[in-house]
Amino acid sequence: MALHPFANLPLKVVSLVVAVVLWLAVAGQSVVERNIQVPLEFQNVPPGLQIVGDPPGAVDVRLRGSSGNLARVVQGDVVAALDLAGARQGTRIFNMQAGEVRVPFGVEVVQVTPPTVSLDFERAGQKVLPVSPVVEGDPEAGFVVGQITASPSTVQVIGPLRKLDAMSSAATEPVSVEGARKTVQDKVTVGVEDPSVRLREPIVATVTVEIVPAPTLETLAGVTVRASNVGNGLAARITPGTVAVVVRGTRERIAGIGAGDLQADVDLAGLTRGRHQLPVRVPSREGVAIERVTPEKVTVVIK
Repeated sequence: MALHPFANLPLKVVSLVVAVVLWLAVAGQSVVERNIQVPLEFQNVPPGLQIVGDPPGAVDVRLRGSSGNLARVVQGDVVAALDLAGARQGTRIFNMQAGEVRVPFGVEVVQVTPPTVSLDFERAGQKVLPVSPVVEGDPEAGFVVGQITASPSTVQVIGPLRKLDAMSSAATEPVSVEGARKTVQDKVTVGVEDPSVRLREPIVATVTVEIVPAPTLETLAGVTVRASNVGNGLAARITPGTVAVVVRGTRERIAGIGAGDLQADVDLAGLTRGRHQLPVRVPSREGVAIERVTPEKVTVVIK
């Protein structure tokens, strides 16, 4: 096949001129060095291990290249990536070599500072923790906080086993009940304080805080004490014959109760004739609790 050196001669001349101009442009640029701080990435962390403590997030890199090439280097063009494959539990030291740094074409890595990175590794695992709602503030006067619930009630967290063993719950953002007189419901984020522990996935919980009327105390005097389980053929005299009973409940519940609505008694089962000091029993009513009975004991004479 015959050669035609002068074929497409104008195109060849233009290409030669462009190449010469580019060579002159590059050759005319001075070689310079520049220091930049670049992010440090950790790759190939072995399964079941986690970096703990405060690992470095960046390293200083000295670059060399033409002034034009270095002038075009922007944030994100250079990244240091440390390969952690083969790491074991405990403190490990890794060399930061030039090959660990990715740079654009035409740029050379001269030095990485620090030349070594020390990292601490611990065994990692997961744990299910109950969600503990945080409630702040006080309801309106006359009301108190009742039952507090969260949905979901548990979350799964991941972290070093040593830290997980010491954790008993995950907390929510605060839910305010300041001045409330009815049930408060809010959607809040769930989290943990220890930065080395994280939720398996972000969770927003619905926290419900019941606001109920505050219980009140009232003394009901003159509650008659009766004898129970008196033996056949026996009679009992109780002194004093009445007691005062302090009850606790909502105003609505207590308002409808009088001394005659309570049942106070002493149990004489198995007792024979004689004088006895016996405790007074007063059973609670629905929604009303018995706080105190005065006197707690009475004298019973059995004949």
